[in-house]
Amino acid sequence: MNKWLLALVREAFRITKWKRRAFFLIADTVLISFSLYASFWLRFDGRIPAEFLEQLPLFLAIFLAVKLIFLHFSGMYSFSWRFFGPMDMARFFAGVTSSTIVLAIILMSLRGSQYLGGFPRSVVLVDYALTLGLLGGLRLSKRVVREYLNKSGRRLRGRKGALIIGAGEAGNIMAREMLKNEKSQYAPVGFIDDDPAKRGLSISGIKVLGTRQNIGEVLRANHIDEVLIAIPSARSKEIRELVNLVRAEAPSKKISVLPGMLGLVEGKVSLNDIKEVSVEDLLGREKVEVDEAAISSFIKGKRVLITGAGGSIGSELSRAVFSYKPANLMVLDIDETELFYLMNRLQSGQAKIRAVVADIRDAAKMERIFASGQPEIVIHSAAYKHVPILEDFPEEAIKTNVLGTKILAELAIKYGAERFVNISTDKAINPTSVMGSSKRVAEELLRAMNRRNSTRFISVRFGNVLGSRGSVIPLFEDQIKRGGPVTVTHPEMKRYFMAISEAVILVLQAAAAGEGGEVFVLDMGEPIKIVDLAKEMIRLSGFEPEEDIPIVFSGIRSGEKLFEELLGAEEGSESTGHPKIFRVRSSRDRLFNDEIKKMDDELLKKVDELIVMSGNCAYKEEIIGMIKEIVPTYRP
Repeated sequence: MNKWLLALVREAFRITKWKRRAFFLIADTVLISFSLYASFWLRFDGRIPAEFLEQLPLFLAIFLAVKLIFLHFSGMYSFSWRFFGPMDMARFFAGVTSSTIVLAIILMSLRGSQYLGGFPRSVVLVDYALTLGLLGGLRLSKRVVREYLNKSGRRLRGRKGALIIGAGEAGNIMAREMLKNEKSQYAPVGFIDDDPAKRGLSISGIKVLGTRQNIGEVLRANHIDEVLIAIPSARSKEIRELVNLVRAEAPSKKISVLPGMLGLVEGKVSLNDIKEVSVEDLLGREKVEVDEAAISSFIKGKRVLITGAGGSIGSELSRAVFSYKPANLMVLDIDETELFYLMNRLQSGQAKIRAVVADIRDAAKMERIFASGQPEIVIHSAAYKHVPILEDFPEEAIKTNVLGTKILAELAIKYGAERFVNISTDKAINPTSVMGSSKRVAEELLRAMNRRNSTRFISVRFGNVLGSRGSVIPLFEDQIKRGGPVTVTHPEMKRYFMAISEAVILVLQAAAAGEGGEVFVLDMGEPIKIVDLAKEMIRLSGFEPEEDIPIVFSGIRSGEKLFEELLGAEEGSESTGHPKIFRVRSSRDRLFNDEIKKMDDELLKKVDELIVMSGNCAYKEEIIGMIKEIVPTYRP
């Protein structure tokens, strides 16, 4: 019935532009005439004196002329009937009020005339009120009827009843678009907002039902299919709290969220921005404050080379660097498919972006690339990173993570690069794996090379990034899609996590501030138990851990630690002025220059021996033995 009635109303209100003007002109004429007659009728209790009845056509002509002129100049015949809103109402009010003031002045000026003398002043006031009500009501009618039918008929049209958490600007925009957009799958049932002053208010016709403490009773008292968190500024901790409040009352209820950092001021937020709550929302929405001017000064107008650009971190680095307007950007990777996708994302039609398919272990090709590109900044993120696999192939870890880094570093020196930024890992700290120890060797190599030339070598360590290719989160997602089980190595296994965007912007901040020879470590927050992460991801998928999707403990893999560390046994840290970036303080920093030079010479010699061993496919034990000599804290 509602659907049929809505269709009928649509047909009734479907008026073309010129027809709409004619319709409102005729309707206003009728309503103004009725308003004036009704004003006299009310003034004289239904018995209008004969002298006023005789003069009524003259009064009506004057009232029509003045009011229609003011309505025209107020834009009341060139507006959208469907979207008649507050600004239109303000113009309408101004037009009617102005016309009434002018009429009052005319009538008062001509009180002594034969025809207008004795005009009742109260009629002007009653007519003003009736005109506002009748003409304003007509203009609001289409929007009111449509929104009422949208609201009353949404359940029959198969929409999802949505409870919106956050009655601020974003929530208000969402509610209005749900009501206005005929194709919307959502229908707003009510708001939740922690501002007690908003309790019971109607916003866009939708009532604020309570604060977050009332979520349980609101869910029980209303037919709600989905909960929408419409607080773009919310941090991960607040989102976790809201998700837990909803789950406590309705474990299977779908929860969605608006991504952070939306262009609310420009009105860019829309229903298309709604997405289901993900593990990234629960763990990685912390806002990072950085010195944008320093990063821009570091990158803008420079020639930049990014290795490993097709990877998760490399691609985000490429996107971030590109946003700071380098003179040109070379994105290098061995994987041409990922480079293809990256170039599409970076608008590859622009001449200042160049994709390079190459292996960083190929010294001759790297030489040609540096000679042609003359990079001023090298950001090195290419690496082998999978711990268990590299345990069986230490020679490959050394060829890529050590030899590849050495080739790039030497070329950076030869071709006068200003800075070389090495992306390292928390697995390089007190390493137990080939992968971690190879990255530590690369750190020490660059630290030694920094003291011998003008190129500034900087390393930045951080842990796991959310959603990176081959990481635990995509693995768990795949296992959950297949119905489980979800495999966790150990019930006490912990890891640090941060969003890729957060890690990348902090890398650029550290690189901009680095003077050369430093190793920076990023504050990763609190470590997360992997089993808790698995349970959260299962719940986000609409299942219950163990009941629907089992969790199986497979045992710690070769080279893995139960938890990662932020500093090595022989290291300390000091502040950099940024709350999330720390400078690693090495025991070497206390030595004299002659002692440091001697140690560096010995280190470089051993690194060369290690590279030769990996190229000759030496036995695994020999390679690991040499790594131990270079990295004394390495404990396989």
